[in-house]
Amino acid sequence: MTGIYIHVPFCERKCPYCAFYSGKVSAAGVCAYMEALKRNIISFPDAVKADTLYFGGGTPALLGTDNIAEIIALCRERFTLDDAEITLETNPNSTDREMLERLRTAGVNRLSIGVQSLNDTELSFLGRLHNARQAEDALRLASEADFENISADLMIGIKGQTPDSLRDSVARLSSLGAVHISAYMISVEPGTPFDRDEVRDKLMDENDIAELYISLMESCKDFGLEQYEISNFASADLVSRHNMKYWQGDDYLGFGPSAHSFYKGVRYYVPKDLTLFISSDRQPEIVSDPEPDRAEEYIMLGLRLSKGISLEKAASLGVPAEKLRYIETRAELCKKNGLCTFDNGIIALTPRGMLVSNSIITSFLA
Repeated sequence: MTGIYIHVPFCERKCPYCAFYSGKVSAAGVCAYMEALKRNIISFPDAVKADTLYFGGGTPALLGTDNIAEIIALCRERFTLDDAEITLETNPNSTDREMLERLRTAGVNRLSIGVQSLNDTELSFLGRLHNARQAEDALRLASEADFENISADLMIGIKGQTPDSLRDSVARLSSLGAVHISAYMISVEPGTPFDRDEVRDKLMDENDIAELYISLMESCKDFGLEQYEISNFASADLVSRHNMKYWQGDDYLGFGPSAHSFYKGVRYYVPKDLTLFISSDRQPEIVSDPEPDRAEEYIMLGLRLSKGISLEKAASLGVPAEKLRYIETRAELCKKNGLCTFDNGIIALTPRGMLVSNSIITSFLA
């Protein structure tokens, strides 16, 4: 089954740390975007069946519930959406009871709420438009609207955060119905308003962030949220089915400016240009990789998952015997240093290994 991703490029105000493509919302912009989006969904040439639909952004809730319901109905007609996980990203300040009830009726069955922090000082530093109380209210309202699959985003790495404060955040989110947490180490993206020394001075150094990350893993586990990917923790059977498609190398189709796709063995993306998207009969698509190395991608993406990778599968994807022996040697060294487990041909990173995952993955692929 294929995944469908819809990029909604609208925000009330862009957060100063964000490098994702979005602009200020307007009624005219939403109207023109909707017409282009529907045109592209209808005109997709292949008969594809999907089992996940993900509204990302931006702030997808700003489309309005009627528009979201229309897109879901159109995707059901065009892509079947068999037993589908339908996720919508929203922010606490964009969430109210009526909206949530209408989304639930429309078919949204998973919410991803941009909490980021439950500390008002941290939220102000991050440039968020909500406070901690609004975040808690949004989670409470989502549960009351019968959403059983609620994810909350958290950012770590701001000076002043401690293992105890993070544990308190996890406890509060869990008590309010969050069954999934996506935790991200805050980073300074080039060209964003955060790209300043005075901002960097308010962020933790790598050692302190590492301590926070390890404590977050432990806290999530204590509250029944098992880690299944470097940044993601979930209750049993409630992992993000859509995001797993990215990490497992499954097909997914992206619609909207800046959306990426992996389909029929080709990786491509739509330019970050809303005007171009609106004015084109079909969204322009630029091929970024016409023939991805499936074996290399399996290793690179699979090591992000707590279940790790299988050398047997790597071999079946074309990794030569000499390369496998090299990976085994690297894995034994990482195991000795407590960075991974390596048993019965399965390599999986430990919590310490996940902290330096990029360097480990790079060494395996060298």
